[in-house]
Amino acid sequence: MNVHHHSYDAVIVGAGGAGLRAAIETAGKCRTAVITKLYPTRSHTGAAQGGMCAALANVEEDSWEWHLFDTIKGGDYLVDQPAAEIMCREAIDAVIELEHFGLPFNRTPEGKIDQRRFGGHTRNHGEAPVMRACYSADRTGHMILQTLFQQCVARDVNFFNEYQVLDIAFEDGRVAGVIAYDQATGDLHVFNTKAVLFATGGFGKMFQVSSNAHTLTGDGPGLLYRRGIPMQDMEFFQFHPTGIYKLGILLSEAARGEGGILRNDSNERFMERYAPTVKDLAPRDMVARAIQTEILEGRGIGENKDAVYLDLTHLPPEQIDAKLPDITEFVRTYLGIEPKTAPIPIQPTAHYAMGGIPTNIDGECISDDQGTVIPGLYAAGECACVSVHGANRLGTNSLLDIVVFGKRGGRAMADFVQSTDLPALSKGVEGDVKARIDLLKANSGKEKAGALRIALQEEMTKKAFVFRTDESLASALRTVRDLQTAYESVGIDDKGNVFNYDLTEALELSYLFDLAEATIVSAQARTESRGAHFRNDHPTRDDANWMKHTLARRGADGSVSLSYKPVVGGAYEPMERKY
Repeated sequence: MNVHHHSYDAVIVGAGGAGLRAAIETAGKCRTAVITKLYPTRSHTGAAQGGMCAALANVEEDSWEWHLFDTIKGGDYLVDQPAAEIMCREAIDAVIELEHFGLPFNRTPEGKIDQRRFGGHTRNHGEAPVMRACYSADRTGHMILQTLFQQCVARDVNFFNEYQVLDIAFEDGRVAGVIAYDQATGDLHVFNTKAVLFATGGFGKMFQVSSNAHTLTGDGPGLLYRRGIPMQDMEFFQFHPTGIYKLGILLSEAARGEGGILRNDSNERFMERYAPTVKDLAPRDMVARAIQTEILEGRGIGENKDAVYLDLTHLPPEQIDAKLPDITEFVRTYLGIEPKTAPIPIQPTAHYAMGGIPTNIDGECISDDQGTVIPGLYAAGECACVSVHGANRLGTNSLLDIVVFGKRGGRAMADFVQSTDLPALSKGVEGDVKARIDLLKANSGKEKAGALRIALQEEMTKKAFVFRTDESLASALRTVRDLQTAYESVGIDDKGNVFNYDLTEALELSYLFDLAEATIVSAQARTESRGAHFRNDHPTRDDANWMKHTLARRGADGSVSLSYKPVVGGAYEPMERKY
């Protein structure tokens, strides 16, 4: 295994929306490398469908304060309000900047950026739904990804495509480098650097029914977790209400924003019972629980009664073609159903991690409950937790998050590297990665990564999904730890060096196990229900004891310990979430 050495001022890991936006900010200011395990335009940002919110007020009256209120209330008050205020204030300029970059937003008849409704977004502090989501049909994430990539190409950003970062090196308490595996050759590459920004996306592949791509395995959070960086609010994982039945492929909230209706086996519009004001456009956690409740109480559809319908048949065909072209084509392709004339079977699907690498508003990673900054370490996007989403992210706030905090993180990193020297990097920092790869190739064990991954996904979906209990979480934790033990005997069939996915998937699985364990331990400790974390045995929110963020830390012996830090408040006090 050959080892190659590089030197850069800054390294960005991941080339989705957050990574590309950070790279635009550093381009021309410092020598930057963008390392990505996928070709950039294959990044999962491209799968985001419905929109990016900003209080432009192009279609109806709106304000960033209303957007802020919706974000805080939607996040069930676990949101750090100063960070959310920054996001909502900067949203307007972020959308206009993307427009100037060339993003082809849908337009109003007057030529302004068009906007539509999305779940949890309201006018006048919850009075009624508001049109706030800026969109490009139902492929907004795809357009953002392409636009930002084009801007990076125009700025001569240096990409290392299909390189997988597997470890990080620290020297004297600061970042000094990362170690990457070149999928095309099997070689290792050591990047000596002053600063690293992780933008590696989520880790939804720990669940069986998921909207996440196969590559979303938590590599960034996973490798930092192993190096002693705590993970914040891991118990809060969002289950999107409308995934294609059994497949989990996302059907955007834009479908309900355009007027789609959820119906049970008796054709009832059941969301009128759960959220009488906003109905089908309630926040995602509430809609997912409503769907799951309908299923559990026997009002589901189909032979197994384990789904409900998303009904678009009452919408004009031309509206479906213009506003929802991609998701309706998904339905035709994967279900063989024509959504213009027949309702679509859907079920909740694991979608988005609210938790992850703890950061401040400038993307700087923090190491403890005191907000101590780790010099040279940054994160942005879904892998990060600046806590603008709290316990439940509102739809369209993710695309906003990656652009706003990708920019802020990139700008802060560029400033940092210009004021510091390149740290010395110890020899042999690639040794741990090399040993892990050599062990997997040499291991003659009969355990297979694919089978262990399926077992993990099934267990997490059965016992740590929309509804949880202490009993279900304890059982899931035992299973995950048994699977971690079994993983020690994993062997791979492919011993080669060229695009050895047998190897890389086995490496990724170890991160999924660690993050799943942190998720379960954090969820078991939080004896309340808040946002996407719902405990049947503790069904109410407990502000007196649980208005705090969880920090999960992995010990040298593999154990998980928890600590907490307070939620940063602001103008909005916790109140009952009525919609």
